[in-house]
Amino acid sequence: MSTEALDDEASRLDAADPLRDRRDLFVGAEGPLVYFDGNSLGRPPRATAERLASFVRDEWGGRLIRGWDEAWMDLPFAIGDTIGRAAIGAAPGQTIVGDSTTVLLYKLLRAAFDAQRAADPARVEIVVDRDNFPTDRYLVEGIAAERGGRVRWIDVDLRAGVDAPALAAAVGPETAVVLLSHVAYRSGYLTDAASLTRIAHDAGALIVWDLCHSAGSVPVEADAWEFDIAVGCTYKYLNGGPGSPAFAYVAEHHHATLAQPVQGWMGAADVFAMGPEYRPAAGMRRFLSGTPPVLGMLAMQDTLAMIEDAGIQAIREKSVALTDFALRCADELLAPLGVEVASPRDAALRGGHVTLSHPAMREATARLWEQDVIPDYRDPEGLRIGVSPLSTSFAEVLAGLRAVEAVVAGLAS
Repeated sequence: MSTEALDDEASRLDAADPLRDRRDLFVGAEGPLVYFDGNSLGRPPRATAERLASFVRDEWGGRLIRGWDEAWMDLPFAIGDTIGRAAIGAAPGQTIVGDSTTVLLYKLLRAAFDAQRAADPARVEIVVDRDNFPTDRYLVEGIAAERGGRVRWIDVDLRAGVDAPALAAAVGPETAVVLLSHVAYRSGYLTDAASLTRIAHDAGALIVWDLCHSAGSVPVEADAWEFDIAVGCTYKYLNGGPGSPAFAYVAEHHHATLAQPVQGWMGAADVFAMGPEYRPAAGMRRFLSGTPPVLGMLAMQDTLAMIEDAGIQAIREKSVALTDFALRCADELLAPLGVEVASPRDAALRGGHVTLSHPAMREATARLWEQDVIPDYRDPEGLRIGVSPLSTSFAEVLAGLRAVEAVVAGLAS
């Protein structure tokens, strides 16, 4: 395929894109900057600027502390239910917005381990793969040490991820909890979450899903796939902004049996009783700890509204088309330079990003940033092309990969 043919294809794909008008709803999307890092930090919606200003002016400034009684106390549950409905296939009353991803993973992973250990003292293992995101691995090691458990590691291909045979070989009568990522942060590998959940359950284990790289980009059916627990961040495909709080899903049948370890006033049965001892609330409130991060929850509401309007299936179709096009561009422009694809080529096994491998990629990433082309770098030798279906165009993908071609060629010369 000639470079002119790639231009023509990008133009045709953009013209036929049913989501193309959504791009105009994001700050900065009209400019020449190429943004390949929507899988780390999404662009802000234009509507968010007015939402934040209005909140400061009218709700915080106008209602002051009355805002807690009027709306703010319910935000973790209202926005959580929207995430459940729009992005992760969860019925109401099972999803909240609260702490950071790390804190929510810690609380729920430890709660699951403790519940399993109490029911069967032989269940002492937490299963995790060696290529899971560092936070996930570090938490597993810490909880195992803290609670007298041990880690069962799954070795995986860095260009793929955990599949059914690998998990089946790792779980057994000593497994308490399995922690997996739905989409691998490095390769973009998309697991068969329903099948892996069944494997964990057949072994008598609970499973915790990390949805950070899938929520808002890849369809998730937490209820239908019988998830026990899931946690995900909101600053990637949900565009909640830097450091926006994470969300947590806990299947309703676990609410009464899981005791989260960070007991704070917001998780108490009567928040304002200020009683002498802690009594956990019913339902998802028991998994909260401290005061809700109200400001941090505001921005994501605009993208959640877009996701509900467009539909997660249409978003997934655009994501697949973008990553397929990125692979065709990489084959045409970058393969002659020795760049290899370090992600699954089968769209059914790929999430919302593509990783390209070459020894020059660390330096290439730094040089591309200087040119307003923004991918990110992950060892070993991986440049990630993260496309956000609502805000990325096909022309932007082509322009960015042409810039990658020029930089890698220059570094190789």
